[in-house]
Amino acid sequence: MSDINIRRQHGKTRADARSSAEHMASELKEEFDLDYAWNGDVMRFKRPGLAGELSLDDSEVTLHIHLGFLLFALKPTIEREVHRFFDENFPT
Repeated sequence: MSDINIRRQHGKTRADARSSAEHMASELKEEFDLDYAWNGDVMRFKRPGLAGELSLDDSEVTLHIHLGFLLFALKPTIEREVHRFFDENFPT
């Protein structure tokens, strides 16, 4: 089992940050068949072998992904893709 944790300052309003997170989630849903749902400022997502959450506050976005055994070998690829999505949606 393995985890991926990313924290990034977003420099956006909370509404704009949520819009960026929603855009990122919809792309991930389409590309990786990821189901997600919001509970306040926390988006929880899952698919077989992967679960996690993305949380927003006024200045930072935090992502935690838990990879199951079958996706452990793909951790570097998944982490690279997540960073790419963050770079596109939450540029520094």
